[in-house]
Amino acid sequence: MSVTFFTTSASVTLFGLIALRPPRPRHSSPWKLSFALGYLINEQPFLALYWLAAGTLPTLIGVTTGSAAWWAAAGVVAVPVAVLTALAVRARTARPVLDAALRDAIGPPRPPARRFRLPIVRILFLPFVSYRFDVRRIRNVPYGDDGRGRLLDLYVSRPAPQGAPVLIYLHGGGFRKGHKMLGARALLHRMAAQGWVCVSANYRLRRRARYADQLLDVKRVIHWVREHGAAYGADASTLLLTGSSSGAHLAATAALTANDPRLQPGLPAGADTSVDAVVAFYGYYGTADTDSRVTASPLAHLHADAPPFLIVHGALDTLVLADDARHFANELAQRSTQPVAYAELPGTQHDFDLFQSLRTHSVVEAVERFAAWTRSRRQAPTQE
Repeated sequence: MSVTFFTTSASVTLFGLIALRPPRPRHSSPWKLSFALGYLINEQPFLALYWLAAGTLPTLIGVTTGSAAWWAAAGVVAVPVAVLTALAVRARTARPVLDAALRDAIGPPRPPARRFRLPIVRILFLPFVSYRFDVRRIRNVPYGDDGRGRLLDLYVSRPAPQGAPVLIYLHGGGFRKGHKMLGARALLHRMAAQGWVCVSANYRLRRRARYADQLLDVKRVIHWVREHGAAYGADASTLLLTGSSSGAHLAATAALTANDPRLQPGLPAGADTSVDAVVAFYGYYGTADTDSRVTASPLAHLHADAPPFLIVHGALDTLVLADDARHFANELAQRSTQPVAYAELPGTQHDFDLFQSLRTHSVVEAVERFAAWTRSRRQAPTQE
């Protein structure tokens, strides 16, 4: 048996075990080694299976089947295969948790929730590809005067929609990095294909802006959609604000401080920056900055008139602890008169929405259900 055989088997086993049960950190932080080692294999165990096959099949094929050496090699390979199988099976637990969270918050779906065909080819072989022939991306539309710091992309169906509800997405990156092309790709394309106008926006990053500036950028995106969205087929009377990690933090704060004139300088008087609902993925909700212009935490802005929230977090998130997200969800639910759905997904890490996976598919279906409920309330507010 070759060195490649043993190193491949050992590496896949090690990374898989870290993914199965990563060391629990004491507090949230922007980066951890355990996250780097276990993240990809946890969210996409099939990629690790291909790596394992490439490194071990030559040995298994080169040894006489049924011989002692063959059985020894098969026994070695069986360990990482079992670990990868456990990771893939665990990913399927996301759906019942999401269903339960939505059922508790907004009730059973009426009509029954629509299930979409699992994109198995993409999950197995093209996890980083989200492109759809029935969706068109309109790139680099400016929503302010700051170069690429204030650009957005629109995702619209073919043919062009008319009177479509709007989903705005804010990328993560710890307030210091990130781009509108990263995160929620599967969600943006799926929602656009279902008739929504989807917007993925850049905002100025920390090296050039403080938290109040980033928050203002989010409000400018909302205002831009209300003022110019109709040209792309959007009807901003239904507007869903979503975000991942730091983007979830900004989305939550923007929604909770809607129409506050102190936080939207430069916008026209009376500019409407309200949203109908918020979806937050693996968000950080603590204090993000010491900016004197605003308390940089959504926890400081909770109130009874907050919009409905769907908060999705990974139980094994090693960058932003689930305890922190659960605390925010509980505090929000105690103050808000609107539904707060909190789904803590078993075995899930940070950044789970970066590519196609079994877990991402379940999350996208849950967001579709929450978005449909949000839209139905706008269309028939007396029927809940």
